Amino acid sequence: MKNSKFIIEKFAKLFEQGLISSKDLADEFTNILKSKRDEIVFKMKLTSKDEFDILSKRVEILEKKLQQSKKAKKIKTTRAKKS
Repeated sequence: MKNSKFIIEKFAKLFEQGLISSKDLADEFTNILKSKRDEIVFKMKLTSKDEFDILSKRVEILEKKLQQSKKAKKIKTTRAKKS
């Protein structure tokens, strides 16, 4: 019994580390894509660096508001019963 408990704990630990590393991998991939996008826009000289920073912040704020509105939209409303 002691050996099986040890094995189960080891598998649980490996599974947990796998989930954490896959999430980290996804976050890192997203960060790399964002930095490449920023580099491309900056190389094309569409805007100055200051304007680009301001626009980037605006986009981040809009993305946060969009996510919040999606979360608020998911809240289910209860309907009154018909009598």
